[in-house]
Amino acid sequence: MSQKSVSSRRRRHPWRITGLVVAVTLLVGSGAAAAYAFTVGNEWDAKTVKLASAFPAADVRPALASVVGDTSAAVAQNILILGSDTRGEHDTSIDGLEGQRSDTIMVVHIPADRENATVMSIMRDSWVTIPGHGEGKINAALSYGGVPLAVQTIEGLIGVRIDHVAVVDFAGFKGVTDALGGVDVYNSKPFESSKLKGHMFEHGMQAMNGEEALAYVRERYAFTDGDYQRARNQQEFAKGLLSKVLNPGTVTNPGRIGGLVSAVAPYLAVDDGFTSSYVAQLALELRDVTPSEVSFFTAPTAGTGTSADGQSIVNVDWAQLDVVKQAFQSDSLDTYVVPGS
Repeated sequence: MSQKSVSSRRRRHPWRITGLVVAVTLLVGSGAAAAYAFTVGNEWDAKTVKLASAFPAADVRPALASVVGDTSAAVAQNILILGSDTRGEHDTSIDGLEGQRSDTIMVVHIPADRENATVMSIMRDSWVTIPGHGEGKINAALSYGGVPLAVQTIEGLIGVRIDHVAVVDFAGFKGVTDALGGVDVYNSKPFESSKLKGHMFEHGMQAMNGEEALAYVRERYAFTDGDYQRARNQQEFAKGLLSKVLNPGTVTNPGRIGGLVSAVAPYLAVDDGFTSSYVAQLALELRDVTPSEVSFFTAPTAGTGTSADGQSIVNVDWAQLDVVKQAFQSDSLDTYVVPGS
């Protein structure tokens, strides 16, 4: 079986993606576009919940990324995404996360050259060391110490700093999908939904509305391998969402962009630096990146097992994770070869 690098799909399209605010500015017309971009930016900054504390103390974190030579050059960015049913199942504020566990953990790596992006999912039951709490499932870090401890735990695994954090309420998937007019998602394993009674997700490309998308990303009981398939499905949904967002029919449509921002912002809790200005700048830097240049993989595991205290866990493949860690540290994650691919 041939091995395939996660960067092997790199190719150029004849059209450019300029991102949300940038696309509006360039494609709608100077005066109206500037006013619209300003409105969309204000919507993002006003409606996203700001995390009171997102990061651990500096002395327990990896060193800041350094720039050699041109100090104006971009540096790699690592964005942590935590997904949780904070409102759907717990009826709490999205930023009141201590005592809860994260259902989805993803690290988005954007290299310094801004030529691609790589998304690494982490199995929520991965058995790791949680600073100050000994060994435990990685999703327990959020419960023990909120977002700062989750960040510290994941920084310990990948060996580099998390630059920004976004906590996503799963309910937001529904609004975002509907704001886009639906999303096409490739479903690799047919199943009957336990979240949407009577609904069958068939094999192949599925056109999903918001309610179906929410049920799809939350499902795990329908699968014999539970969270493994759920992680794969969440990656497929992310691919479908990305393709729809980066479609010319979306980025050239101010109404759809505005609806998208309005739909997602209330379901996001972000660090203070994750502002509309940061998003717009990053969108500009990534304007040539196409959906085919965004790759997904799952942090390496070595099967399931049982902890000493009787918990069902996912064992980490520490040797392979060390390879991933080195790739993060050398800003070469796009060249990481997934074993067996």
